[in-house]
Amino acid sequence: MASLSNSFFLLHLLLHLSSSLSTTLIETTCKSTSYPDFCVAAISSTSPQTSSTADTRGLSSIFLSLALSNATNSSSYATSLAASSITEEPIRPLLRACSLKYAAAGDALSWALRELSAESYDNAFVHASAAAEYPIACRMLFFAQQRRKPAALYPPELGRMEEELRRLCTVAVEIISLLG
Repeated sequence: MASLSNSFFLLHLLLHLSSSLSTTLIETTCKSTSYPDFCVAAISSTSPQTSSTADTRGLSSIFLSLALSNATNSSSYATSLAASSITEEPIRPLLRACSLKYAAAGDALSWALRELSAESYDNAFVHASAAAEYPIACRMLFFAQQRRKPAALYPPELGRMEEELRRLCTVAVEIISLLG
């Protein structure tokens, strides 16, 4: 009976230590990024099981996956805006182009995840860095059009999504840099 009790105590202690170590890894890793508060908040938005058992490579994978989800959602959002009856005709081609830019970002992030799995960290870094650049091209399309037609305003929600993707990619790249 005492042996069973000791086993439960040791199991509880090991689980607690494991959780504390992963929390420390998350905090330490996030503090090394350009956006430490954003990093912690993003990790907190994921499954506790996933983030609590992640090593540095796992944290990179989490951020690449979050960025991929953002890129996919942003592409869908731009497509739906382009198809909306309330969107003015001159803006529709810009939104379709933006959808393609976000889709390209998603492709780059998929490649980054594959390279990360293969422990090809330099290539993962390059693909994740590229993914952060595609949405900037979307914004630039609107700015170029705005010079010709002032009504071509960049959709605020797309701007918010762009900023989040940029931060997710930045944090992912910075964590990948820790891998070697």
